[in-house]
Amino acid sequence: MSVEIPAGAATAAPRDTVYTASVRVSGGRGGRAESLTGSFRATLTRPAERGPDAPGTDPEELFAAGYAACFDSALAAVGRRERITLGPTEVTASVSLGTTDGGGYAIAVLLAVSAPSCPRADLERAVAAAHLLCPYSNAVRGNTPVTIRVDGQD
Repeated sequence: MSVEIPAGAATAAPRDTVYTASVRVSGGRGGRAESLTGSFRATLTRPAERGPDAPGTDPEELFAAGYAACFDSALAAVGRRERITLGPTEVTASVSLGTTDGGGYAIAVLLAVSAPSCPRADLERAVAAAHLLCPYSNAVRGNTPVTIRVDGQD
């Protein structure tokens, strides 16, 4: 059975696919994840069971890593396109999992963007453009709160 969920008004479906990543998970949040290429393997651990001896990661950390990497790349692309000298950049994504009023779960994202040698106004302009370019930002826009903090040269 195949069910396609149409893109909402705030999102656009890709016109041309340039890459597809496939990861198989067994055991849910307490299981294992492995890419179909075999290049990625991870033990998954529920956050509530995480301790100093608990191996693994969780879906929120994996999403945070993907979002931070993608946003940093989008920021670099904007810098090149707009001729903004960003200097070294760092993006930290914090993904929070919480409950909803309806009894389900939802996430919220905080992106902390740092470019200490970039003038703050230039960095803010680049971050705004990167937020429109980044596929992760586009995927969550309209259904997941994203807060962005910028730390540049004052």
